[in-house]
Amino acid sequence: MSFLGVEQSLTGRSWVGPGAEVERTAEMMAQQTDLPRAVCQVLARRGVPVAEARGFLDPKLKELLPDPREMKEMEAAAARFLEAVKQRQRIAVFADYDVDGGSSAALLLVWLRQMGMQATLYVPDRIDEGYGPNVPAMQELAGTHDLIICVDCGTLSHEPIAAAKGADVIVLDHHLGGETLPDCVAVVNPNRQDESGDLGYLCAAGVVFLMLVEAGRQLRAEGAKGPDLMTLLDLVALATVADVAPLIEANRALVRQGLKVMAQRQRPGLVALSDIARMDTAPSSYHLGFLLGPRVNAGGRIGQANLGARLLSTDSLHEAQALSERLDALNTERREIENAVRAAALEQAEARGLEAPLVWAAGEGWHPGVVGIVASRLKETANRPAIVIGFDGDEGKGSGRSVSGVDLGASIQKLAAEGLLVKGGGHKMAAGLTVMRDKLEPAMARLSELLAKQGAGQAGPADLKLDGALMPGAATVDLIEQIEQAGPFGAGAPAPRYALPDLQVRFAKRVGETHLKLSLSDGLGAGLDAIAFGAFDGPMGEKLSNHGGARFHFAGRLEINSWGGRQNVQLRLEDAAPAQ
Repeated sequence: MSFLGVEQSLTGRSWVGPGAEVERTAEMMAQQTDLPRAVCQVLARRGVPVAEARGFLDPKLKELLPDPREMKEMEAAAARFLEAVKQRQRIAVFADYDVDGGSSAALLLVWLRQMGMQATLYVPDRIDEGYGPNVPAMQELAGTHDLIICVDCGTLSHEPIAAAKGADVIVLDHHLGGETLPDCVAVVNPNRQDESGDLGYLCAAGVVFLMLVEAGRQLRAEGAKGPDLMTLLDLVALATVADVAPLIEANRALVRQGLKVMAQRQRPGLVALSDIARMDTAPSSYHLGFLLGPRVNAGGRIGQANLGARLLSTDSLHEAQALSERLDALNTERREIENAVRAAALEQAEARGLEAPLVWAAGEGWHPGVVGIVASRLKETANRPAIVIGFDGDEGKGSGRSVSGVDLGASIQKLAAEGLLVKGGGHKMAAGLTVMRDKLEPAMARLSELLAKQGAGQAGPADLKLDGALMPGAATVDLIEQIEQAGPFGAGAPAPRYALPDLQVRFAKRVGETHLKLSLSDGLGAGLDAIAFGAFDGPMGEKLSNHGGARFHFAGRLEINSWGGRQNVQLRLEDAAPAQ
């Protein structure tokens, strides 16, 4: 039975409320713990047992952090790293160009600086070099360094790592491994094929952090001491959220503690970036994913690839401010490029049909730095795995995003093994690929076939799952603060979503190109403001703007909006339906 009788909303979705078992668990939890009912509903939906409710609200890193040695070759990696430190050897850090790569590199650069050492940072250019280690770069680095550490890349880089003659190589990564591993000192990766997968939720920065934990352990065993790792957790939190790693188990504690560290405003790069992004409240996972992450990413997408890692690792406020301004400008430019590619890709995908197991689009000159974001937009539109490819001549570089339950990375890897791709890899929810123009159609047909076997294409627009209904008068700042105790929210731990039934639109205004600002009322004196981002990308914007006095059910996530020293509750609107 649909929630509030909504079988087809303005975005074409059916609304689904909490099941009877969740409601029973929440009621029992509220009685036994004296926690607010709204908090209990969130915990019950997450499957938290009643006896563990209070512990879940206060995750302790010392209890949740796994033993680094659970990962293969971790001890060898940390030992070689420390050998380079003790002998003052020349170290290079080869990093991916996204937030996870930049944060991973910054973790090592900052740690080494606190030990009195400088390391070389190398981030490949997305267009000229592509993802991961390449032979010329590794040869050049090996000629002037004793140790090369590849972060957020390297697991599939057999040939480039073999080319690093004269230098040792360590790989700290989380991308899906192949049947064989590169020949080097250590490949530490929870997603190696010979790993259990128990720590597969970690991003690369999580792996790097655990390597530093192991290095600290080895130092203590020798009677020495390393830097305070707790001060580095802001970097781990940023990477975990921005890389869309699930906020479960140790990741919950890493992000929760990392947000506390970030709130102390000690890292020049994050202070400068927060200020330029006009963050005026304590940082949350939303800020990391939607304000800071895209700006850190902008350098790797359309600018100079190493800007993000430099920003996150600098100890100079002056340099941090200059880099932040540059990244902010690049992010604005990135949005303009993205909008143009998104419009063209959506038109092409719609013409091809959005009902197939795979939604894809390819175009000449589409910027490689935005194809991943556009793929994400296509995925959200169609509720299907999506691939977007930009061609430069006969070679196309693309990126893909998947839906829950469909392993895109493994399928892309299979395509590469079958010779339909020049190269490709990734993880379950995201992947990258290079394809020649003459193989495009057969590659996409084969990928669609592989994804269909995993169940892709069977669902319509995703049902909208709701945690319950609230009237505007009950949506208070106190309630939101109580619910936040169950966070942080993000991938694998969605923030609670509520329906606000039978409200009228007092005021509606288009904001920017596609957004809609609303003022809602229950007609009895209570109301709240709402913002619907991207409302005019679909039918919701026009229908709510031209409401004609009709009443609607509204659904979305509640948040605290701070302005001018005052706080009020705002609804981040995701969907609406006529109130029958």
